[in-house]
Amino acid sequence: MNTLHIKNMVCNRCIMVIKQQLEQLGLHLESVELGEVTIQEEVTEDIRNKVKAAIEPFGFELLDDKREQLIDQIKSAIIDLVHYHNETLKTNLSDYLQDKLHKDYSTISKLFSEVTNTTIEKYLIAQKIERAKELLVYGELTTKEIADKLNYSSSAYFSSQFKSVTGFTPSYFRTIKEHKRKPLDKV
Repeated sequence: MNTLHIKNMVCNRCIMVIKQQLEQLGLHLESVELGEVTIQEEVTEDIRNKVKAAIEPFGFELLDDKREQLIDQIKSAIIDLVHYHNETLKTNLSDYLQDKLHKDYSTISKLFSEVTNTTIEKYLIAQKIERAKELLVYGELTTKEIADKLNYSSSAYFSSQFKSVTGFTPSYFRTIKEHKRKPLDKV
């Protein structure tokens, strides 16, 4: 089995597209997760080139550099936590990333800051704000319920952070017609 690291996989639809593209190439998939695919075949240069050509039209990239692979794994873990497993947001972020990536948090944090020019904590906040925007647009939860869901200590703190990032209060954001959401891979 061999692993391919793929950049910009941020959701279940991304997983579905990657599966479809690789199956069309005749590859035998062992697993497909955010940012990572394991196939039965040996990854030759020919297979890499075919995979690259198949996934690039959909906005995905193969990652070769180990540092870039780790950055992508960090981002995928945070996206997964905030957007798909937000019940675990109550856990300590450094513990969560250490457990998920099997690396020391200080090493992860330092590398992330060097490569992305932002901190893991700021990236987490950006993802939480994007998730909040999504929840506000749906209009099913109150601001307090969203703050609780995203593990903010209070709705006032959530509102303050939301406004400092977006320039809008959550209640105003909910009312504007032109919602300013971003694709997760652009956060």
